[in-house]
Amino acid sequence: MDILQTLSNYLSASIWPPYMVGVGIGILCWLAFLLSNHPIGVSTAFAKSAGMIETAIRGPEVRKKPYYQENRPTIDWEWMLVAGLFLGAFTAAWLSGDINWKWVPPMWEDTFGPSILLRLSAALFGGICVGFGARWGSGCTSGHGISGTLQLVLSSWIAVFCFFFAGVAVAFLMYRII
Repeated sequence: MDILQTLSNYLSASIWPPYMVGVGIGILCWLAFLLSNHPIGVSTAFAKSAGMIETAIRGPEVRKKPYYQENRPTIDWEWMLVAGLFLGAFTAAWLSGDINWKWVPPMWEDTFGPSILLRLSAALFGGICVGFGARWGSGCTSGHGISGTLQLVLSSWIAVFCFFFAGVAVAFLMYRII
């Protein structure tokens, strides 16, 4: 019974211990390799989603593009991983009682004001930059930062260094931290 109570306490916590999260990510990576023979990553799912949208608008000739010959625009396990990320985040927030529906977070509002349009515009611009960088860099933070580093891929370690450096630089510029 103590194990169930401990598990319940972890699942309802608003912040999980880093070692527990690390073990969970490790198990997820192991299962991904075991069941699909692929590392985890989500940027290809977004590219496939763009292909599905383009196919719905332009028709089946989209699938003849070289990129979509290699990465078929279909719902697959990577796409379901993205859906699971949203579902998991919602479930964790719900279990912890920490669901917080805010269009403008307090730190953003303190620095840039309460404009929802400005916040959404910045988020959209940032998302486009991250998506472009993920496709250009042949992987996203989960692909390089988790799967690539656990396989000791040098380019992934370089990418992770760049992620952290860029994140610190942008936070410094935006929020004047340090």
